[in-house]
Amino acid sequence: MGKIVAIANQKGGVGKTTSCVNLAASIAAQGRSVLMVDLDPQGNATMGSGIDKHQLEHSILEVLMAECEPTEAVHSTQAGYDIIPSNRELTAAEVELMTASRKEFRLSQALAKIKGRYDYVFIDCPPSLNMLTLNALVAADSVLVPMQCEYYALEGLTGLVETIQSVQDTVNKNLKIEGLLRTMYDARNRLTGEVSEQLHKHFGDKVFKTVIPRNVRLAEAPSFGQPALIYDKTSQGAQAYMELAREVLEKRELEFAVNQ
Repeated sequence: MGKIVAIANQKGGVGKTTSCVNLAASIAAQGRSVLMVDLDPQGNATMGSGIDKHQLEHSILEVLMAECEPTEAVHSTQAGYDIIPSNRELTAAEVELMTASRKEFRLSQALAKIKGRYDYVFIDCPPSLNMLTLNALVAADSVLVPMQCEYYALEGLTGLVETIQSVQDTVNKNLKIEGLLRTMYDARNRLTGEVSEQLHKHFGDKVFKTVIPRNVRLAEAPSFGQPALIYDKTSQGAQAYMELAREVLEKRELEFAVNQ
């Protein structure tokens, strides 16, 4: 059964979509079947995967509104993972879901139909704690949080953790924090070290060992509609996400061993 991981942070510009696209590609490159769900109306993960968000017959909007089956909205990508794409029409879901029955369970119900086909399902959440993000947290087994090592990131993290705990207490008691991923990492910056120390102090082994460095090739790749692994597999960014993929896979194998 596929593991569903929501990639979320209500603060924008932290490498959330970059992490979703590149982790999906890196996990797929290691022989796993992967589905990515673009749940952000900006559609950046869609475009970064080589899918034209302006030419969609079906998108995650129709899936959420039960106007098409999830399989009808799935696209394959050059990087070897599948994607259910998004575009700005998804903003309509915010309004429509408010009056829909079981509104917070729409994504969970849809993914239940297809998650058995995949080893991993990654959900790229919008940079806000709205109804779309809530749908992702209800559907997910865990949450991966990309964040920069800066002061305001710690403040934002508190709000996200509180939201995760609220979801655990009400609609998804099995939701866990997959891990905290330090992005745009610069080891020369003193604040980076201080924030990293605070993260380890409060979250322990929930902080991924892998860090994602600032990298020009990683930043360039989305404009070509490709993950870094396809655009330049030798780049520091691509290699960092491959290392993260190995860490994620090892963690899941350990979970299996513990639960046996």
